Amino acid sequence: MTVPVAPSSGTWLEILGPDCVLPCWWASPANPRALILVLPEVFGLNAWLRSVAGRLRAEGYAALVLPLFARTAPGLEFAYDAAGLAEGRSQRSQVSVQQFLADAEAVLAWRGQQPLLAALPVGAVGFCFGGHLAWQLATLPALQATCAFYGAGPPLAVAQRIPGRLWAFCGDQDPLMPAPELAAIAEALAAADPPGQRHRYLLAPGAGHGYLCDQRADFHPEAAAEGWRQMCQLFSSMPLP
Repeated sequence: MTVPVAPSSGTWLEILGPDCVLPCWWASPANPRALILVLPEVFGLNAWLRSVAGRLRAEGYAALVLPLFARTAPGLEFAYDAAGLAEGRSQRSQVSVQQFLADAEAVLAWRGQQPLLAALPVGAVGFCFGGHLAWQLATLPALQATCAFYGAGPPLAVAQRIPGRLWAFCGDQDPLMPAPELAAIAEALAAADPPGQRHRYLLAPGAGHGYLCDQRADFHPEAAAEGWRQMCQLFSSMPLP
């Protein structure tokens, strides 16, 4: 499939995965600077995630939002409420790292077949559950720069296998990421990159879980603006030397 010309609001795009179709959301300017893979929260590929793709497009990037529940609930899109959280967590428990990485590899193979994208650097950003999986995604050689926003319980051991850059964004008031976990994240990134040139731990004061999302109760305008700025700073460093 050739990548379609996306309207300013973005469009749906289907990519053939290893054992299922991956319904993705696509937004891109005419001449993108890089391709950014976006990993959703447990609430699915909803309106807010699609708006993130639109914002990335406005920054000059091609954005592809990946479905994390393509096998069990490909059209999943929940509201930010208790019922949506419960169902999203139920779907999350059915996702394996192996399946996720196989899907990511399929997306990267698709990217290699697109004249518009094949030569572009690749970055990624994940939120919540997507922030957790972003650590795994960052281990793939194609990924040059990855941002993990409030990904609780990250697989810290993989930090040693990340060839590009990983910036971990956390809030110091996040009830899902207690102080010992935050300290462990900082230590793991420092151990994997002693000079501090590739990995970074960024703690947002006063921010809780989901602070970048203006549809969530924990939305923190100042922390969200600063997190977005820092994310764009990392992506602007691509391609890496």
